Amino acid sequence: MTSRFALSLLLAAAAAGCATAPEPPRPQATVAEEPPTKADVWMRVANAEDIDRIRRLDSAWEQALADARRAGAAGEIRAEGDLLRPGAALPRPAPTPGSYNCRMVSLGQANARGKAFERFKPFFCYVEVEGELLTIVKQTGSQRPAGRLWEDDDANRLIFLGSLALGNEEQPLAYGENSARDMAGVLERVGPFVWRLVIPWPRGDSKLNVFELTPVAEQPAAAGASQTRRRSART
Repeated sequence: MTSRFALSLLLAAAAAGCATAPEPPRPQATVAEEPPTKADVWMRVANAEDIDRIRRLDSAWEQALADARRAGAAGEIRAEGDLLRPGAALPRPAPTPGSYNCRMVSLGQANARGKAFERFKPFFCYVEVEGELLTIVKQTGSQRPAGRLWEDDDANRLIFLGSLALGNEEQPLAYGENSARDMAGVLERVGPFVWRLVIPWPRGDSKLNVFELTPVAEQPAAAGASQTRRRSART
């Protein structure tokens, strides 16, 4: 009888121990969030229409050059060399801050009013540092593009997001304030001290606008350059 009682106590104690023993911790699923890519950053700023324009850059080159050649501008295209060669981008696309000679070539007919190939008179523009970004500002003329340059996953180009200042406006609108003024494109280096800003599917009569940037021979002093930019915004 005593043995049975003792055995019962032992079994009860064992059962109680099994009932109160803590369960081992269960593994928790963890999701590692990847940091944003360079393209993710500028795409958070750009609107959907401009993201689509940049994605269709190759198509803009193809159609615009085809239009120009059909219009008899094949010789002019060859004369422009790498400026109008789609695959001409070189490493290290960031331009040096300073004053530049800029000229525009428009290609392709977006409508019946447009010309398939047209060169424009050169003007001045300025590249400067704004925080961690570079900016480009056209200094003269009645239509003055201005915007910021963003790094991209493609190391051979920078993404341009900006807007167009008109007439006597002292400051361009910030990108996104007026979609009719917004501009988007890519900046590439295509030679020693030669850059191009390519605007695909611009809001206008062309299919592609290409701005050539070359540094001016004599760079203005920093203070003088700032005054020049302020004056040019009023011209």
